[in-house]
Amino acid sequence: MTTNEQIARTLVLPYLNHAVRMFESGYASAADIDAGMRFGCGYPQGPLATVDELGAATVRDQLAARYAETGDPLHQPADLLEKLAANGTTLAEAARGGEQAEPQLRHEIATVGVVGTGTMASGIAQVFAAKGYDVVYVGRSEEKVAGVQAAIAKSLDRLVSKGKLEESEKEAVLGRLTGATSRASLATADLVVEAIAEELSVKKELFADLDRICKPGAILATTTSSLPIAACAAATSRPESVIGMHFFNPAPVMKLVEVVTTEQTGADVDETVRALCARVGKVAVSCGDRAGFIVNCLLFPYLNDAVKLHESGAASLEEIDTAIKEEAGFPMGPFQLLDVVGNDVSLAIEKELHAEFGHDGFAPATMLEKVVADGHLGRKTGRGFHDYAG
Repeated sequence: MTTNEQIARTLVLPYLNHAVRMFESGYASAADIDAGMRFGCGYPQGPLATVDELGAATVRDQLAARYAETGDPLHQPADLLEKLAANGTTLAEAARGGEQAEPQLRHEIATVGVVGTGTMASGIAQVFAAKGYDVVYVGRSEEKVAGVQAAIAKSLDRLVSKGKLEESEKEAVLGRLTGATSRASLATADLVVEAIAEELSVKKELFADLDRICKPGAILATTTSSLPIAACAAATSRPESVIGMHFFNPAPVMKLVEVVTTEQTGADVDETVRALCARVGKVAVSCGDRAGFIVNCLLFPYLNDAVKLHESGAASLEEIDTAIKEEAGFPMGPFQLLDVVGNDVSLAIEKELHAEFGHDGFAPATMLEKVVADGHLGRKTGRGFHDYAG
């Protein structure tokens, strides 16, 4: 086995095992787990398809050898892997019969509200306006509101320059956007998507206000990637109408939306949001209300493991990045990706996963904590694990 193969196996095997356990637990369907990693991370195929390609027995045996070496419970082969290996069956066969019918709009959606003025809010507003929906977006000041219009116009200008959009289409999209500084402007919205600060107290205040302002039947969605959606729902008198719509950044480009339901989210609301995602050209995957959802829950432990592997002295940053790209076919090496996401963001997510699941193996790597403490947050600061100053 080459060094590259050894590095890739060390990092990818626990990721595959974690994905099998996610499916085994019923948290998400096999199709949604694989779609999440393909469309959320740009992987050539999903983890469950990879297990089937390698063979359950092969993955089981390699994990068992790793578990014998490390004693880490996260390396112990999932029970389902053991069962598949014994029966000579595949995950695709295990998943058969779980397909859902094409979702339908159970609520009429004509006007979409967006709360927030950052990159994500601007992107979400553009997504809906580009597909023919009237969009009302709300910011805290006229300056912030104008910034959203300018950001979307700039984004559309790039599409025009590349020949992907006509000037007349650009003007039509901009014409469907209405900015406001008062949340009261959301009173007629059929769906409101919030993309404000990732602070639970701030979001709860917003949802209580939206509950007061929005018309009966309006769907209230949050783009949170980490906070409990049930807590936002509890701030309203309509928890059945509250749902998660986790868009990926940049929203106009990334295809994936994680649609996250609480125990109280109405089936009609869930189906409507999934159908709406398809109408605006997105791939919706469904999951429950817990830290990490599908993508972050599978991605960040793998990234954390890469930092720990480097810490151990087994391989350099460059060797690990190269091995993952060449052997696993991932579009970026783990340290390149950490620097793009932001090491502070990555550390925060890893802490949430550790708190949620309690696995010692999810504890943030010491080196990840150090680069954040040193202010080396990644591309946005010019230095992370790699140096971008040049």
